[in-house]
Amino acid sequence: MSIDLSHVDTWVFDLDDTLYPREQGVMGLVQGRINAFMVDAVGLPADEARVLQKQFLNEHGTTLAGLMANYAVDPERFLREVHDVPLDSLEPNPRLDAVLAGLPGKKYVLTNGARFHAARVLERIGITARFDGVFAIEDMDLTPKPAPSTYRRFLDRFGADPHRAVFFEDTPRNLAPAKALGMATVLIGDGHGHEIGDWVDATAPDLLDFLNPLSLKDAA
Repeated sequence: MSIDLSHVDTWVFDLDDTLYPREQGVMGLVQGRINAFMVDAVGLPADEARVLQKQFLNEHGTTLAGLMANYAVDPERFLREVHDVPLDSLEPNPRLDAVLAGLPGKKYVLTNGARFHAARVLERIGITARFDGVFAIEDMDLTPKPAPSTYRRFLDRFGADPHRAVFFEDTPRNLAPAKALGMATVLIGDGHGHEIGDWVDATAPDLLDFLNPLSLKDAA
């Protein structure tokens, strides 16, 4: 799928498994922490807790949202414990830094992750300075993507015009509300086996490979 982004002046990126390849394993570490938290919070064996966690993710957008709807949990403790993972496997990416620098307009991160996690990841990759803002789960009042209200709050916070914006995500359903608001949408990766509907304008296996020609064109 090809897509014209010549009108774009607002570049919006999911964080995990989008700004770095899934193969670098950070979300696997986070998932391990989530699994342990679930077992402790719901009092079920690990395999049953994992099934429930997947149900929460599908029904509520995040495990935390499902836990809050069904159990008495401390959201700050959850965010702290599940995101405080080592980032040794996450590789600095000076090429991505250069490509982001070449894109015209503002750049933002829109993530269901915690604010401190986003800061650590961006710093580790070496691209912190390229972003004009981060909108994390705390900024969403813990109402995660794909809730449409979260996207509207994001746009309002930064005064962004959705019709001049593009959103890059690795989870297909999180692109649907962005498309409904008028944003261009690009799926990074294979969609984790989920449905890829007509709300996805373009797909790419790797963010850097997709962005590099755009950056070179605008720099010429």
